[in-house]
Amino acid sequence: MSIHIVADKALVAPTVLLPGDPLRAQHIANTYLTDVVRYNEIRGMWGFTGLWKGNRVSVQGTGMGMPSFSIYAHELIKDYGATRLVRVGTCGTMSETLKLRDVLLVQATDSDSGINPSRFGSYQFAPAASFDLLHRAWQKAKELSIDVKVGNVLTSDQFYDARGQEKMRLAQSVGTMAVEMESCELYTLARLFGIEALTLLTVSDSLLSGEQVPSEQRQTTFGAMVELALATLFA
Repeated sequence: MSIHIVADKALVAPTVLLPGDPLRAQHIANTYLTDVVRYNEIRGMWGFTGLWKGNRVSVQGTGMGMPSFSIYAHELIKDYGATRLVRVGTCGTMSETLKLRDVLLVQATDSDSGINPSRFGSYQFAPAASFDLLHRAWQKAKELSIDVKVGNVLTSDQFYDARGQEKMRLAQSVGTMAVEMESCELYTLARLFGIEALTLLTVSDSLLSGEQVPSEQRQTTFGAMVELALATLFA
């Protein structure tokens, strides 16, 4: 049994949605799934399993940032046999083409973290989405008339960053569209363990205008992203 997820292995599905906020995990489970069972409550990081149109799926909160995310993703893969992980989270836009509440399909990630340099040394690994999931999400978005963008994000270790403006200008210069805090680790672990992974993000704030979606709405109003994730996984 793992340390941070304490559950019978049979209670966790091979396919898992990964919101950062455990309250968002609860909302997703209660809104979209039937026959829901809560399998984890350690440290308040709730995990749920239920059915979506007859398909078994889990939803696990991960916390904020790559160190926290890595713990839960690693345990889901290694200890519970997860084979498909999809992050459903939020991001801050740094692109004029990406507006509040837009959905972004993340094809690859930049990062300012020291985690992968610690892993790989001078070898510069490029964390990218699983193509099949990314392609299917793009197709499903068109079928469901959900307007999505596809692009790269900056996965940052720091939310409050004294060099934030400098990093944003560098990211913008290579076409990076948004900033978030987990996807680099998701895509890296997926490659290391040979599983499928994808990140879908809803824009919660703008680094350009300072606009923000209110915190309470972040938990409950990003339905298009979740619906797209489920339709992608169980096409």
